[in-house]
Amino acid sequence: MLDRKPDQGGIAVIGLGRLGSHLAESLSALGREVLAIDRDAQHVQKWSSMLDQVAQADATDEGALRQLGVADLGQAVVAIGASVEASVLTVLALVELGVPQIWARATSGQHAKILSSVGAHHVIFPEAETGERLAHLIISRMLDFVEFGEAFAVARIPVPQSLLGRPTSEIRLLDRYGVRVIGIRRPGEDRYRYVSDGLELAEGTVLIVEGTIEQVQRFSTLS
Repeated sequence: MLDRKPDQGGIAVIGLGRLGSHLAESLSALGREVLAIDRDAQHVQKWSSMLDQVAQADATDEGALRQLGVADLGQAVVAIGASVEASVLTVLALVELGVPQIWARATSGQHAKILSSVGAHHVIFPEAETGERLAHLIISRMLDFVEFGEAFAVARIPVPQSLLGRPTSEIRLLDRYGVRVIGIRRPGEDRYRYVSDGLELAEGTVLIVEGTIEQVQRFSTLS
């Protein structure tokens, strides 16, 4: 496990369902101090041996959160998905405690509006985002896909057969397809690197490209 980084502030993860438990594990592996909270004794018992700090508490209770020291943490994530009421009341409690950065999981557009209105700084839709990303991967040759906003995307795509054997200086992807290559990994290499103009595109080369969602999707369908 990595060394803890107390200077970056601890993070409370509230709700140890699938999202919350995996998030708490990942944050802990990245060296962050994590306080995991759930009202279910079974969840707390399950994760107590895998996370440094796990507490059983009703996160809608401002006093309980204060006793656990949540007010002293820099960030909190409300990963509760089963109860809209509980997630909203938990965000309200965190706002009252003055937590500087509050992330909250939403299960619908209306839920998201409520979370924002009561003080959540960041609202996320993990199921919707995962579903949309998976849809793009299924209908294309993309190996990975990340959307930014409503129009821009970055994707990892194998070099189309029609571009094999040609140097990057000749294919003019930006002019022809509207995408820009920001990284490349050639066969036998472990890491991606910046692309150079005279680099020949060989079989097995993988590109990281950026552009609008439509442009990236169209480029990924080239044969």
